[in-house]
Amino acid sequence: MRVGLGQFDATVGDITGNVASMTRLYAELVEAGADIVVFPEMSICGYPAEDLLHKPHFLEANRTGLERLARACGEVVMVVGFAEGEKDACCNSAAVLKNGKIEKIYRKGMLPNYGVFDEQRYFKAGTKPEYIEVEGMRVFITICEDIWELDWLDDFTSPTGKKDLLLNISASPFHAGKLYERRQILRGCAKRFNCAIAYCNLVGGQDELVFDGRSMFVDFSGEVVARAKGFEEDTLIADIEPDDSGKCRTKAVKAAWKWGDVEERYKIEEVYKALVLGTRDYVGKNGFEKVILGLSGGIDSSLVAAIAAEALGPENVLAVTMPSRFNSAETITDAEKLAENLGIQFETVPIGEVLEEFDDTLSLLQGWGSEGVAYENLQARIRGTILMSYSNQFGCMVLTTGNKSETAVGYSTLYGDTAGGFAVIRDVPKTMVYELCRYINESQGREVVPESVITRIPSAELRENQADSDSLPDYDILDSILKGYIEEDKSAAQIIEQGNDAETVHRVIRLVDRNEYKRRQSPPGVKITPKAFGRDRRMPITNRYYQND
Repeated sequence: MRVGLGQFDATVGDITGNVASMTRLYAELVEAGADIVVFPEMSICGYPAEDLLHKPHFLEANRTGLERLARACGEVVMVVGFAEGEKDACCNSAAVLKNGKIEKIYRKGMLPNYGVFDEQRYFKAGTKPEYIEVEGMRVFITICEDIWELDWLDDFTSPTGKKDLLLNISASPFHAGKLYERRQILRGCAKRFNCAIAYCNLVGGQDELVFDGRSMFVDFSGEVVARAKGFEEDTLIADIEPDDSGKCRTKAVKAAWKWGDVEERYKIEEVYKALVLGTRDYVGKNGFEKVILGLSGGIDSSLVAAIAAEALGPENVLAVTMPSRFNSAETITDAEKLAENLGIQFETVPIGEVLEEFDDTLSLLQGWGSEGVAYENLQARIRGTILMSYSNQFGCMVLTTGNKSETAVGYSTLYGDTAGGFAVIRDVPKTMVYELCRYINESQGREVVPESVITRIPSAELRENQADSDSLPDYDILDSILKGYIEEDKSAAQIIEQGNDAETVHRVIRLVDRNEYKRRQSPPGVKITPKAFGRDRRMPITNRYYQND
């Protein structure tokens, strides 16, 4: 039996476009000799469809799209994910199509309700296993989370008897290290059921989420035989054949990549690719072609500019430097040099005179001063206004440049550097920002991000001789505390026990807690860590809870 996996970039709500993509890939895989063609979870309507699933006409459109796809299906079986049913009785389902008809429907049994998932808000759980016979082999159908709970799956499928192939259609979002987790799950599943596994994952960006593809075939022994490309559309083909003992062997026919001896759990490369894909799809799927960002000559904006140029093409990126008297000649020069290295458009709009006008006007208010944080934030708000005005005039999206470390502790200006449409590195810790910039230079074989940008002491340059360390712990310390508190849900006491200074830990945690209101008003950004702000971590804005030692 030859199995073809069609890993493609589905857009939420674009049922016509998604059906057209699957029709094209189905024909391609049939031409390659596939006996069964498989597409990802919810591929008719895209994932996650969120409250669109509460609209009866959206569910009707799903069914219409599925029937249209069925009519394009010949003798070769197709398995495709879709939203099935009616409001308040909707299922996350997989349809089996053949000869122009819908032959069977499987309904997902395990509905995840943690992290970025809200499936129990939208779906009813299926209660009946389903399998199909293809070329004399028994193919058992599962959807995503179904294979993450092996004890449940064993009980659920036991009445069906022997399994030759376990098929899993998935919409599994990316975070650093996720590939390793999937690999372990699939290996364990293959060994548990003593069968081959075909795993077809979605690819593409959807709001904060990035689906990385990397569909796989796994042999009954747990060996990953072949894997599709990461972060781009791809097809993967393998033959599943019984050996003399009756066990089904898996042999790759078309595979872009085979699992080698060395596969790291975490790679900076995959984070970079996720950021590029997430930016490309967010901008493009929301109807924009061009972006604009403030380029300060600092490392964060340099990274965002490089990602944008890769994602959209340098001709579609405008960088604007907006110096005041506090910006050094070195950072202004570095901003221009980076823009030249990337081939992006670069403009200079000084804000000194505008700042003076604002300062003079605000001096009419009793107590206003030009020495404090309010004056510093005024500069950021002027810059945000300039960028948003350009966006409004010329129809390009503003990219913000704040990283996760700054976002966590509120080291940003509401309606200033947080003003924009998409926060590319919102989930990237500051220490990783440096790693990514070095990766860009190494992968390009040239100095794209100037070395002076990477080695300079970080500064917001909103007052004389300012450094980030005036307000925050060193970033390696800060990121360690933030990881413990945000991603690992550790208490202050637990983080202190790891060797961190108690006063610093308490200060950082309080900064995180009291800046929830800023994060709620900031634009979305690509999720690349196990727990990102927004869909992953949902905390009340009004909140007086604090766990003391």
